[in-house]
Amino acid sequence: MSILIDPPLWPAHGTLFSHVVSDSSLEELHAFAAETELPAKAFDLDHYDVPARLYDELVTAGARPVSGAELTRRLIASGLRVPSHQRPQRLARVLTDRWKRLLPQHEALGRELLKRWSEPHRNYHDQQHLLDVLRGIDRLVAAGEASAEDRRPLLLAAWFHDAVYAGATGQDEADSAALARTHLSALSEEGALSAAEVNEVERLVLLTASHAPEPHDAAGRVLCDADLAVLARPWPAYQRYVADVRRDYAHVSDGDFARGRAAVLESLLALTPLFGTPTGQKLWDTAARENLWRELSQLRPAAP
Repeated sequence: MSILIDPPLWPAHGTLFSHVVSDSSLEELHAFAAETELPAKAFDLDHYDVPARLYDELVTAGARPVSGAELTRRLIASGLRVPSHQRPQRLARVLTDRWKRLLPQHEALGRELLKRWSEPHRNYHDQQHLLDVLRGIDRLVAAGEASAEDRRPLLLAAWFHDAVYAGATGQDEADSAALARTHLSALSEEGALSAAEVNEVERLVLLTASHAPEPHDAAGRVLCDADLAVLARPWPAYQRYVADVRRDYAHVSDGDFARGRAAVLESLLALTPLFGTPTGQKLWDTAARENLWRELSQLRPAAP
């Protein structure tokens, strides 16, 4: 058991609150919460907020008392901590600022896209994923993996690539590409974008269905690498990503999900290379393959 609880020192709602975390896995944290009947609404991305009246009860149940500083240190070391810049309120501000720099005269479209990325049914395909892809593109373009002229179509493709998300692989990408063409064609008519840029954004969005760009497709390799960089997270953070994907497919039975997920993992492992840019290979390939094999080995008993 590696459940930790800090002293009830955090004021809110007329009382003081403690934080309950695991320094091992979110699965362990949620299991402890279920055993002690902590409400789901008390969970806040990487911890449960619990009122002071429950402190002794949770310690008796097995939570280890530590200082606030020790709890934070252990949570960061575990890779499970969600930093403040990844929390929804901050994310929305960061993404809004990014859109204003990308197409400053078209803030309404940015708000519409951000609303889509904030839909309540999204767990993994959310604002954080969008920001991660945007940052990945910036990193790869800065490393010279695509030209400066490619940057705007790439960033627009990131904004649109999961703008339609209903959990229907292939159809979601097609619908997102169609949405991109509809909106960006209107901007092209106003002179804000060229027709070539509109075509390129549509092409790139469609490419995210297969993540298999041609060897000569520099922009395609950059977008796909940025989209798949999540696979190289440290194992605890990778587990959180997998848990979010599972919640995205909550309507699918455990057995069907395990079989489908195993097929996805096998298809990713079959990609040669998994990351198409030299920078992506250097940064992410080894860690990503280790995570994929580790997850697949856990799924195979459930999906023979």
